[in-house]
Amino acid sequence: MLVFKRMTALAVAICGLLADLGEASAQLGQPFNWQMNLQQSATPVMDEIVTFHTILLWVIALITAFVLVLLAIIAVRFNAKSNPTPSRTTHNAGLEIAWTVVPVIILVLIAIPSFRLLFFQLNMPPADLTVKATGRQWYWTYNYVDNGKFEFDSVIVRDQAKLRPDQPRLLGVDNEMVVPVNKTVRVLTTGFEVIHAFAVPAFGIKIDAIPGRVNETWFKATREGIYYGQCSELCGKDHAFMPIAVRVVTEQAFNAWVDDAKKKWAREDSAPTNFAAAGQSLTP
Repeated sequence: MLVFKRMTALAVAICGLLADLGEASAQLGQPFNWQMNLQQSATPVMDEIVTFHTILLWVIALITAFVLVLLAIIAVRFNAKSNPTPSRTTHNAGLEIAWTVVPVIILVLIAIPSFRLLFFQLNMPPADLTVKATGRQWYWTYNYVDNGKFEFDSVIVRDQAKLRPDQPRLLGVDNEMVVPVNKTVRVLTTGFEVIHAFAVPAFGIKIDAIPGRVNETWFKATREGIYYGQCSELCGKDHAFMPIAVRVVTEQAFNAWVDDAKKKWAREDSAPTNFAAAGQSLTP
């Protein structure tokens, strides 16, 4: 009877895990319950990161297993009961050369794909679209420098009653950053008051937004959807309430959105371009 109960509990747990995995497939670009791995990739850079992560995971697992086996052998063969008279060996030149050379070789083999991935991340391809993201306390301002003179603020939706059904709690924003699918997007980042960091896990990007300095990164989203990130640099009391939401749409839908955005957020040079400049506060 006890065995039956345990098997039933195990079956329920497995079903719950499979349900969560099914939920994950429908929730691209955001974390999900029981998540044990990286978020599902949506860009070529993140594809390479996932591959490199998987390779490293196997390397680490093999090294850990090897060390565990060595420890077990030592514990069994060289304990006080098995060896009442301990060995007085102090040096073994071959062994010392091996445990120096082998780790160096492993590190070199790991470094090669690591440098290749780093070059892929930092080598900026020709951009189809440029968006400037300015980190502020505590929201983001997006400026579409290639699509006319307009910019807008993206602020977290604190009232759960105002969230859309597809918006997760603490990640939903009032105005999402919109980009076309299968297009290279260059993101210019800077900070307004303090250091922030623009990070979207599904895109494999994370870059600091520093006042007085412009950094750049890029991504190419290969599937439509909404992808979420957060400020990843401690920036003050509302650091945890500064999400990033990127909506990836078709090129036709993006062009239509740009036409509407130009009318909605068109500004004059003398007009305030953000809450801070207008003297408004986001803190309730």
